[in-house]
Amino acid sequence: MGEITIEFLKANPVAEQEVELVERKGVGHPDHIVDAIMDKVSQRLSQHYRQRFGKVLHHNIDKALLVAGGAETRFGGGEVTSPMLLVFGDRATTEYNGEIIPVTEFSIESAKKWFKEELRFVDPVSHVNYQVEIKPASIELSSIFDSSAKILKANDTSAAVGYAPLSPTEKLVLETERFLNSRQFKVEHPEVGEDIKVMGFRNHNQLSLTVAIAFVDRFIASEKEYFYKKEKIISLLQDKFNPSSAFNNIRFYINTLDEKGSGLSGVYTSVTGTSAENGDSGQVGRGNRVNGLIALNRPMGTEAAAGKNPVSHVGKIYNFLSHEIAENIFTEVQGIKEVYVWLCSQIGKPVDQPMITAVQIIPQSGIDSEQVRKLARETAQKSLYNIQALIEDLIEGKRSVC
Repeated sequence: MGEITIEFLKANPVAEQEVELVERKGVGHPDHIVDAIMDKVSQRLSQHYRQRFGKVLHHNIDKALLVAGGAETRFGGGEVTSPMLLVFGDRATTEYNGEIIPVTEFSIESAKKWFKEELRFVDPVSHVNYQVEIKPASIELSSIFDSSAKILKANDTSAAVGYAPLSPTEKLVLETERFLNSRQFKVEHPEVGEDIKVMGFRNHNQLSLTVAIAFVDRFIASEKEYFYKKEKIISLLQDKFNPSSAFNNIRFYINTLDEKGSGLSGVYTSVTGTSAENGDSGQVGRGNRVNGLIALNRPMGTEAAAGKNPVSHVGKIYNFLSHEIAENIFTEVQGIKEVYVWLCSQIGKPVDQPMITAVQIIPQSGIDSEQVRKLARETAQKSLYNIQALIEDLIEGKRSVC
């Protein structure tokens, strides 16, 4: 096991800083769509590889693009005029021991299944075209997967960072999107599309949440009805989340580009509930981090977890593991306000032996620093020892990358 360092920081936790900015891209946002689908492809391949060959083979499906299509919105219901294009990229093992693996078929099947399950008004056949550009894996990186070792070598030199706990702002941004995209909310308010983005801005104890919602035009008969329904949703959000002990005041804003009297050009409507039908493309790595948030006050790595293989690519494993170690330390060790965990791999070394596990702690006053240091190190070691359980969760799709 590599070095584990414990450092105490003299700093204010994020929740005590004057200004905080947090973003969440909901399930129908183009960036979220690409991340989610590419990870489904990875899961499909991982499970097939293991079922057929007894182990997960080399693949990384983490380069992809969702190209926006065309649509004409109308009050009462418009139409899609040209389909979106989903381009799958990067590498996978396409042949092993003389057997051809149907990577193209698996990729398209995984995407269609995801669209059908997650986006109510996107037809996976007529609204989306598919272009699979996944090429055979490189010989050198593939050799990592020939090992019989339970824990494989890292296929990259890479770093990740995680933290705990979530701040009240982060929690509320996450809860807002999940509430609006919940099954029950969609039953009661079918006009609310899945493409929802929430930006939280906290200034001291005042929180403003700016929400973008792609309203589904078939449920909106007129401009007047659009603004009525928008105000209704603002009212529902205010009632649900106010008052809050964490904030003096919470204000919600929806679709602030809207302009009354401008008809369709002054409102945010869609045919399918996602802006990918017409207005916005999506790309792997531009969406949420593995904890579901884009928290601008926090340190963030550059690796996209979505689509990377779950057994040797530290760009995926360490993104999850750093947050898991941070959460375990915060939960199990008394006297901590906030904790950050940094992990860095070295290519060719086992993934459970990072070059460095650096733990940074913002302590409460009056703590026994040596005891906290000892317990934090033991907790980090335990998480590294249990890395196989995390890897199994990733193979089985039990952890969301976005």
